[in-house]
Amino acid sequence: MEWIHLYETWIWLGFAATGFAVLFNVPPRTLWVIFIMGALGGTLKLICLKLGINIILSSFMGAILIGFLSVVAAHLRHSPPFIFAIPAVIPMVPGAFTYRMMLVIIRLTGENDHTIFLQLLQETFDNGLKAFFVLTALSLGVAAPMLLSRNKSTKEIKPSKFLTKIFGSKKASD
Repeated sequence: MEWIHLYETWIWLGFAATGFAVLFNVPPRTLWVIFIMGALGGTLKLICLKLGINIILSSFMGAILIGFLSVVAAHLRHSPPFIFAIPAVIPMVPGAFTYRMMLVIIRLTGENDHTIFLQLLQETFDNGLKAFFVLTALSLGVAAPMLLSRNKSTKEIKPSKFLTKIFGSKKASD
């Protein structure tokens, strides 16, 4: 039952990303790639949340997956990476936290009791800071892979070279 719910969420995340892509008037040949990227990034975020990772790190992991996939998709589909990354990451924007923050701010304006006012103020900061840090994680997660790979073409990026740089070659260690 859990897998069916995850699959259903995967599909809706893909449709949401595709909807934003249509709204931004991206080329139609990129829509199916954006569907898959939005679905994969959002699903990774949800899986991380199920594993107990907080929402900021989960959002960062989903966004960094979208960032890496957008660099590869840009090479394969001959379009800038932002065409793929921005519509795919928008469904992960924390709208619920900002909505709750706005509701509490509205309640704050009419509150006269000092203790209730402090509770509402704490709730406002809690929701606002969560929204801020999730948005920061999303922007860093999308931008980091593009900044790391901007000096090289995707053709030159090979995982084996990257792993060799990190862990060193077998000859160098001997």
